[in-house]
Amino acid sequence: MLAVPETGLQGLCIGSSPERSPVPSPPGSPRTQDTCGIAPLTPSQSPKPDARAPQQALFSVVVAIDFGTTSSGYAFSFASDPEAIHMMRKWEGGDPGVAHQKTPTSLLLTPEGAFHSFGYTARDYYHDLDPEEARDWLYFEKFKMKIHSATDLTLKTQLEAVNGKKMPALEVFAHALRFFKEHALQELREQCPSMPEKDTVRWVLTVPAIWKQPAKQFMREAAYLAGLVSRENAEQLLIALEPEAASVYCRKLRLHQLVDLSSWAPGGGRLGERRSIDSSFRQAREQLRRSRHSRTFLVESGVGELWAELQAGDRYMVADCGGGTVDLTVHQLEQPYGTLKELYKASGGPYGAVGVDLAFEQLLGRIFGEDFINTFKRERPAAWVDLTIAFEARKRTAGPHRAGALNISLPFSFIDFYRKQRGHNVETALRRSSVNFVKWSSQGMLRMSCEAMNELFQPTVSGIIQHIEALLAQPEVQGVKLLFLVGGFAESAVLQHAVQAALGARGLRVVVPHDVGLTILKGAVLFGQSPGVVRVRRSPLTYGVGVLNRFVAGRHPPDKLLVRDGRRWCTDVFERFVAAEQSVALGEEVRRSYCPARPGQRRVLINLYCCAAEDAHFITDPGVRKCGALSLDLEPADCGPDSAGASPGRREIRTAMQFGDTEIKVTAVDVSTNRSVRAAIDFLSN
Repeated sequence: MLAVPETGLQGLCIGSSPERSPVPSPPGSPRTQDTCGIAPLTPSQSPKPDARAPQQALFSVVVAIDFGTTSSGYAFSFASDPEAIHMMRKWEGGDPGVAHQKTPTSLLLTPEGAFHSFGYTARDYYHDLDPEEARDWLYFEKFKMKIHSATDLTLKTQLEAVNGKKMPALEVFAHALRFFKEHALQELREQCPSMPEKDTVRWVLTVPAIWKQPAKQFMREAAYLAGLVSRENAEQLLIALEPEAASVYCRKLRLHQLVDLSSWAPGGGRLGERRSIDSSFRQAREQLRRSRHSRTFLVESGVGELWAELQAGDRYMVADCGGGTVDLTVHQLEQPYGTLKELYKASGGPYGAVGVDLAFEQLLGRIFGEDFINTFKRERPAAWVDLTIAFEARKRTAGPHRAGALNISLPFSFIDFYRKQRGHNVETALRRSSVNFVKWSSQGMLRMSCEAMNELFQPTVSGIIQHIEALLAQPEVQGVKLLFLVGGFAESAVLQHAVQAALGARGLRVVVPHDVGLTILKGAVLFGQSPGVVRVRRSPLTYGVGVLNRFVAGRHPPDKLLVRDGRRWCTDVFERFVAAEQSVALGEEVRRSYCPARPGQRRVLINLYCCAAEDAHFITDPGVRKCGALSLDLEPADCGPDSAGASPGRREIRTAMQFGDTEIKVTAVDVSTNRSVRAAIDFLSN
């Protein structure tokens, strides 16, 4: 509308000046001469920048925190030797036989809500609490995906502990991030006692690529609350997309650091040695002997041996299979600097390892009754955690060719609680149930066949394969040669075998890094040292604002007609900034200029809208929703009349938005004074 109360804007109908970009508007953008009301000054985008060489680091050390659904950890590297990645110290406690390069994403707070512990320490302490005492403590685990699944995420969103008590999600995440901050800084102080902490650390937080802007902003707000960085030094924190980080790391790998799943030995549950990935690229190597110059450029740019074997322009996919989600991205290798270009918007879904845990919980419900399982979780939360730990240990040993049943220990508290609730023992429940592939062993354990265990994987594994196949069918990603399987869930032999069996026949080479569970963490460190390595991304959604255009009979709906001061306007026109699936280069800006509606106005607020469709016409179209607000805070000294007492003329506030980074960014300048205007986009206050 012409005067939307919350925006407080006047439109500017000013022609392009010589300094403006001559690049034409994208198809479908409103023309400048036809746009008024709260329309922007210039609808055209700035030219796409060329590929840039890596920039000099501004920080002495990069610390990355991989905040996972099931496990988390940190790593760091110094600007003086950016590729020497230091992993965090091994964690105390944990499960026998499991490497502790990460710690469980488990947080324990006291009954008063104060921080007590995180990771293995939190899990073990909670395990040792008296059952009655445990009811009062707040224990959170696998809480990361609550942020993704929340449809109305705000700064006041609550998280539920295992005992049913609730706490602000922002505080829960801040407690966890503060824990990692303190551990990382302590380790850095021990290694470099003379290093000042202030402004010397660049922090990197990993999030799934399929997370929307509100979830990314939420993580940033949690980092502010945890004291990682201040709002005034927001650039000290980077948000890294998990499959992107994995891609950045994989491009550094040598051939001997990768396993080709096509060499799977049919007779066993482990990877065979019949064919190394090196042999897969012999033909490519022969072809590249004719183009040594190209190979030299890539190797000297820090690209690993594998990538030097690939031609510039080759395409590959990364499937990040984590605890909560599967996250897919497709990249193309560019010359001369080995930068990466995203070919299709990030996709995926809730098909992480926790899906197997949920299938196990449903199986227990079939045997003992869903009502009993829910009551047990509520009344004996610590014992329920013990049961999930026991299942996790057996889940890790599952394989497609494993022989022999698996025993899962039931806590005594479970056995005793069931007898008191039902009046008979768990062995009787197993005999009476319709589940015939789970028995009661003489050692007092659930005895599950390997086939039954593998069945628990199937819904999640099938979802992952279907997502990969759907992505491979897209025209934009034709010609993909490699699939990198990464993430904690990618350690599973069940998943590896299923993906290779489904996709190997299509000629796709499925490759797994040796340190598959640490790929994202290490890649996040490298990303923090060189954020420009991903040069082009695809916008996941269409973003824009509502404006007024001159009404054109026959083209605009009659119900959108607004007559004011004798002029006919079309209301609610969706003026697009960037379209879904549009390629956007890093540093590419979408520039708009606005004019405050009133002299002395202190703040300008502009509603942002988004949708999945590329061709939305009105902000009232189906699927278009208000997703955030762009705010411009004007300096008080600039708001009133000038020193001579004359009223100021129309002020032009020029904004520049960037959609090619991992977060949407905005800057603004007051044209009359050439001073920066505080600008921000809020996705959490809808």
